[in-house]
Amino acid sequence: MFWLIVGIIILVPVIELWGLITVGSWIGPFPTILLVIATGVIGGYLARREGLNTYRLAMIQLRNGELPADTLLDGACILAGGIFLLTPGFFTDLIGFILVFPYTRGMAKLLIKRWLNKKIRSGHFSWYRKR
Repeated sequence: MFWLIVGIIILVPVIELWGLITVGSWIGPFPTILLVIATGVIGGYLARREGLNTYRLAMIQLRNGELPADTLLDGACILAGGIFLLTPGFFTDLIGFILVFPYTRGMAKLLIKRWLNKKIRSGHFSWYRKR
């Protein structure tokens, strides 16, 4: 697991730099910088809007005595998507937009639920309690 995280920490910036250099050679440096800034600003706005909507929905569900499990997963996806969108680069922006938009977030949530279910059933997911 440690080497996977180290690999991601090294590989993601390399991919982002490659993408920025490639796009910069196609459209020029100034439009590339403007595009990176625009995706950050738009992404931050969308993440904030979707996050507030999700927060309101969770409060309504709690007020009605419902468990907001799906809404909490929405919130986690929106938080991760917002972080990806604020990271400069086009590939992380793509992942961020997938996690922030409600329609594509539903597909991502389905994959996350399947992955978590598989981990729980195989016994590779454990809960830790303070004793």
